[in-house]
Amino acid sequence: MTNAANIAETYIALWNEKDAARRQAMLQESWAAGATYIDPLMKGQGHAEIDALVGAVQARFPDFRFDLLKPADGHGDFVRFSWGLGPDHPIKGSDVLVVEGGKIRSVIGFLDQVPAT
Repeated sequence: MTNAANIAETYIALWNEKDAARRQAMLQESWAAGATYIDPLMKGQGHAEIDALVGAVQARFPDFRFDLLKPADGHGDFVRFSWGLGPDHPIKGSDVLVVEGGKIRSVIGFLDQVPAT
């Protein structure tokens, strides 16, 4: 059984890490080499592409942080949780992760709340 809380906290920490070198180290440590990420707005495969996605979100929302909105849960190799982005969380989503060998193998993200632009 995967420790859902630890996986979710590690995942959120990656999205909040501003230092590119530290983010790369976090990807190496916690994500499988060929990991995939997909949500309604973007997708990537492998550490370099996923790092670029994180960097793009940080560039677009430089003063925002991700937070877990409630405790993560899971079973087997699956973890799910909901998150909020920004002060007062105007952007919210839910992610489902597949974990293999203790590393994130894939992420499917859903946007639950996005303000009108």
